[in-house]
This record gives sequence, structure tokens and C-alpha cells, in this order.
Amino acid sequence: MGKQPHGHSWVAIAEIQTSTPFLRAYSEGSPKWDHSGQPRFLQDSGSRTLLGARTKVLGAVYTEGGFVEGVNKKLALFGDYVDIFKGIPFAAPPKALETPQRHPGWQGTLKAKDFKKRCLQATITQDSTYGVEDCLYLNIWVPQGKKDVSRNLPVMIWIYGGAFLVGAGHGANFLNNYLYDGEEIATQGNVIVVTFNYRVGPLGFLSTGDANLPGNYGLWDQHMAIAWVKRNIAAFGGDPNNITLFGESAGGASVSLQTLSPHNKGLIQRAISQSGVALCPWAIQRNPLFWAKRIAEKVGCPLDDTARMAKCLKVTDPRALTLAYKMPLAGMEYPMLHYLGFLPVVDGDFIPDDPVNLYANAADIDYLAGSNNMDGHIFASIDMPAINKDKQEVTEEDFYKLVSGLTIAKGLRGANATFDIYTESWALDASQETKKKTVVDFETDILFLVPTKIAVAQHRANAKSAKTYSYVFSHPSRMPTYPKWVGADHADDIQYVFGKPFATPLGYRTQDRTVSKAMIAYWTNFARTGDPNMGHSAVPTLWNPYTVENGNYLEITKKIDRNSMKQHLRTNYLRYWTLTYEALPTVTGNGAAPVPPSGDSDAAPAPPSGDSDAAPVPPSGDSDAAPAPPSGDSDAAPVPPSGDSDAAPVPPSGDSDAAPAPPSGDSDAAPVPPSGDSDAAPVPPSGDSDAAPAPPSGDSDAAPAPPSGDSDAAPVPPSGDSDAAPVPPSGDSDAAPAPLGGFRCRPRSPFWGLRCGPRSPLGGL
Repeated sequence: MGKQPHGHSWVAIAEIQTSTPFLRAYSEGSPKWDHSGQPRFLQDSGSRTLLGARTKVLGAVYTEGGFVEGVNKKLALFGDYVDIFKGIPFAAPPKALETPQRHPGWQGTLKAKDFKKRCLQATITQDSTYGVEDCLYLNIWVPQGKKDVSRNLPVMIWIYGGAFLVGAGHGANFLNNYLYDGEEIATQGNVIVVTFNYRVGPLGFLSTGDANLPGNYGLWDQHMAIAWVKRNIAAFGGDPNNITLFGESAGGASVSLQTLSPHNKGLIQRAISQSGVALCPWAIQRNPLFWAKRIAEKVGCPLDDTARMAKCLKVTDPRALTLAYKMPLAGMEYPMLHYLGFLPVVDGDFIPDDPVNLYANAADIDYLAGSNNMDGHIFASIDMPAINKDKQEVTEEDFYKLVSGLTIAKGLRGANATFDIYTESWALDASQETKKKTVVDFETDILFLVPTKIAVAQHRANAKSAKTYSYVFSHPSRMPTYPKWVGADHADDIQYVFGKPFATPLGYRTQDRTVSKAMIAYWTNFARTGDPNMGHSAVPTLWNPYTVENGNYLEITKKIDRNSMKQHLRTNYLRYWTLTYEALPTVTGNGAAPVPPSGDSDAAPAPPSGDSDAAPVPPSGDSDAAPAPPSGDSDAAPVPPSGDSDAAPVPPSGDSDAAPAPPSGDSDAAPVPPSGDSDAAPVPPSGDSDAAPAPPSGDSDAAPAPPSGDSDAAPVPPSGDSDAAPVPPSGDSDAAPAPLGGFRCRPRSPFWGLRCGPRSPLGGL
């Protein structure tokens, strides 16, 4: 009947060999076989019985590694039940900086009743670690009715966020209330929910950029969990041919990367990315060797030979490796984006090419993706703390400096053109609220919204049988310390997807439960059928699929009705980034970015001498030249972000209720992939009056001088000031990758489908 279970010799169950897992509760006596040909034992309150017992719940379940026994929880006095399994190993304890391997199995019955510890990572203070190396475990929630045990249920696998730096499968915990508890999703949507741990930080993503340390260990962990579920979930009542991945922030980007990897062919039927996709500027590390050397230097490993470096790093205390990566908690000279060091890499194997070129691999996977309308708020508040302070102002100089830090590769023309389009509205309304919203919109666009729009367009352009859906989550943040104008911040959506307004009702309002119920219904219907409107749960309005032509998206608020379906979100800004900005000449050859201090990597980058608050000054003369680097310590560079860099890309703020105006030409027009070039990502139509403004006319090379005395005017960069935007060192391939407003590309490796050659798009990143 098939092969022996992997890596184990069974004595007590030698007669039950099969290649497909099945549900079992062992008891005294022989198994009875149900009509599907699978042996089943069920248990009721207190004793194990065969099919036909009054209360149908899972007992011990037979998996490829052995028997596992969870906990059966009654939901209400006369309600249904849920079976919960916590801490099932899906891979062997991993070796440092190596890919995971299959688990050898265990004798007897594994009591799966408690969450296992998270994977080793730094604490928020970054002066100690918590978690363990032996961390590759998963958790399962199985809803049960009153008549029979569940079977062939859709399966939803959650991948947590945390900037690939922190996080755990069970999530944050307050008074034993875990953020990623799958019970509400499972019971409301009648689906099986799976969560799991994967390695993060240097232990999960350190890479030398070659075969010595190829990296992506955390992605391989995720793949092992998905493959384990595929092989074993039928034993828990799940359908192995209906698996949906869902995740947020770095988890959303992970979901996207898993669908693009050839290693997952046939494993995944559907996917949901919340505030994070593979095309986000923070999702791929383009210069992993730079960061590997920083760690090696800190722990005393060789720097000049990657083979020797890898050998040394693998035998170094994993806690030391983890703590060798630190980022300043304040006083960062550059935008936060530059401090993320340990991320997935294009390794030629798990991720064989630039993600934008891999969408053919997801042609048959239904995809639902979106972002929060102020996803960028948390990052904007770190880059510019005045955002959340009523008594502090954001100035034109502040914003210009931020823009310059995220458009280094395009030099002054990139900074000026970007500053101009984002500050257009300031001429009519120069209030602090408007300016602060602009900063949030800018970071939301760059980090989340534009990459997500490109990703859904790429999916649609490559899809065969698959469907595509898009959304914006706009239910405002409930953080009491935030200004009233703040919308949905990064990660605000998670609590509603996981049903917290139902699990802890005293902490929420009726409108919060309305939002949560709708999201669980849409998400679980999509997992069941590939259509968020069809399935187990009623939904408030029809969610129409996305196409490149219609640009459809659902706006998720406390009142979802037919007016919630909108089209062409922030089209002007999408066009600006994909057309106008991309067409600007690149000012540096390799787009290297500021370099972190080579000495003590704990040190925050040294700010430029002089007045570090001054806006970066464009050199007079040729604005194609990149601004001069700070005269202080030009070696100083960003340190990786600390805290919970979970955060994912941020959506634009502004009036999230207003649907963005479609292009005035063809109102149905949307980003269209160039015909004939399958590598190219969809680009919005050009030639429309809605197109983003080009750089200043006249002498576009010269930095525009605003009229004196007009505080709304763009800042005039004083010539010769050493506070100019830092210029990436040229010719140093070890230098940290440069931002392009966060987007990057490599030779013949397009981002958004645009080819990178000398003086070519994407700021040459």
C-alpha cells in the first residue's frame, strides 16, 4: 500500500503503511474503514469510539512522523468544536545557515498541546536574544461540526511578517491571547488554519551571494511547512489539493515569493498578500555580500574569501550572529528602508531570477492582494517623527530631504520631479495635516501601494486559469496616540482577519466586528473557491475581479456596499513611478548606496557635519550629478532597522474614500504590459493628461529656485552645502544596495519590466 513513513520504523502500526496520510485515533481493537477507504477512529467526551459516536472530534492523528494528539475545544454550550494541534515538527532541528531537512519522526504519540518557542531572534532592545534554533514547528486548527468529523476542508497557511527579522507563528501574546490564533478564521469560515515558524534575521537570510552561503533559509523553511501540509493535511480533514497561502508584510512578500518559486509547483492553489509582495523594494536584498561581511567582521570571521567566511560563520555561536546585526533606534541619517540587511535573495535556485520575471510560475494560482491606505504611516513616523506630533511641523526641507534619500540613483532630477508631484496640492492647502499626509502617501506608495499594483497587474497579465483580486483596507487605526487624520496603518488589518473583535469583544466596537466578519468571509470564500463572493459565508457586496483594463479594487471599511468597488487607485502616481521617474537618467553606474560603518556596526551612521537638518543641496550646474556625499563620515551607513520592522509597504493616505480618478483619456485604461515582451511588467498608458508631471521645464537640469518668501515653495538648496544627499560610492560592489525610492534592478533584470542598462531606468539599482 505504499512506502514506509519517512525515516521511521513502526512496530505498533506496521500493518498501516500507506503513501497518503490518513486520520487515525488508535485504540484497543481494529480500525473501521469509512466509505472513502480511510481508517478512522473518533472520540467523544471521555472515551474513544468508532464512527457513529454522538460527538465527532479528532483523536490522535497519524502523520508521516508518527501519531499526534491535540486538544478538542468546545466553542459554546451547544456549539461546535475545534481541534487544535500546537507544536508539530515539520522539519528536523535546522543546522545554522543550512537548508532544512525532513524530520526523522518519533515513537509513541506526540502531545501537541503547546506552542513551541519562536526561532532565535533579537529582542526589541537588541541587546539579547530569545527563541531557539530548534524552532521548525507548526500549529493546526480544525473546525468540527456535530455530525461527523470534517473532511476535504480548504486549508489556509499563514506566513507572519516582521521584516524577515522578527516574528513567530503564534504572534504577539497578551494574557494568553495570541495574535495569530486561527480559531476564529477556522470556525467562522469552516476552513483549516495552519501557522508555523521560520528562521529570521541573519540565521534565516544571511548570504554571501554565491554557493558558499546561498541564503533564503527562511524561505526554504516556509516551503518545508507548505510541503508537509500537502503531504499530511488529509489526515486532519483537509483537502491537500486546496491550499491557500496568506500573509502580511514580510509574510505577504513571502507568500508572493513562494508562488513564484518553481520549487512549489503544484503545492499552492491560491494566495493572499496583505501589505507586501515580491516586488516591494524591501523584499529582495541585491547586495547580500555587503551585509554578510558586516556580520563576519563583527564576529571575527574571514572577509576575503567567501568559502572561509561561510565555514567560520556556520560554527559561530548563533546568538552572536543574531546580535551582530543591529540598527539604530533613532537618529538614522537615511530613510529606514536602507537599514534592512537580511532579506530574500535571487539565488538562482529557490528564486531563480528577478521576481518580476517569474510570474509565469503563478499563472494557475488565484491571487488576492492589497494594502492599507496608510501602510506607510509607521515608517514615515520613524523617518520623520514630527508626523505624529501636533506641535511639531513638517517643512518643505524635511520632505525634500526624505525624498532625496529615497531617490538617490536619479540624482537631483529624480528628487526634484518626485518632490514636485507630491507637493502639487500644497499650493492650494499648505496645512500641516496636508503636508503630513503627503509624507505618509509618499512612503505608502513607494513601499507598498505601487509595488502591489504592479504585482496584481503582472499576475493578471500572466494568468491562465487563475483569477486576480485587489483591495485597499481603509478602516482607521485605533491607536489613541495617533492624530485623528491617520487611516489604516501598517499591520492594522491583521486583527480583523484573525477575528479579534469576536475573540476579545470588550476591546472592540460593533463596527469592528462588521469589518472582521466581512474580511473573514471574503478571505475564506476565496480560499474555498478562488472567488471571494462564493463559498461558506455571505458577503456584503460583490467583489469584482481585477483586470489591467478596469483596475478594480474593493475598499474595505465599516460600510461595505456596491459603492465600495472602485477603479484605478492613485493612477497618476503609478504613472509617475513607472514612466516619468523611470525615464530619468541614472546618475551613478552601479547604484551603490551609503555604507554602514565598517568599525562598530552598532554605531548609527555618522550624520554629515554642519547642519544635518538642512535639506540636501543639489550641486549647481548639472543636476544629473548625484548630490555630494556628507563630508562627515562617508563610510557611515544605515544600520538595519530595529524594533518590529515587520511593517510592510504603506498605502497612500489622503481621502481613501474617494476613488482615484481614472485617466482622462480612456477611463478604463490601466497599466498595460508592453506587448511582446513577457519580461516587462505592465505600465500605465502614456500620453494622458493625468500623467505625472515631468521635471521642471526650461532648464530641467538646474535645481528649481522657489520664489523667495513663499514658504510653500520647494526648498532652495544652498549651493556648496555638505548636507547634500549622499552619493553612493561608485565601483564598490560590496556597498549596500542603493534605493531608488526603494526600487532596484540588476543588469538585464527588470523591475516593473523595465530593463536596466547603463543610464537606464530604476535609478540603475
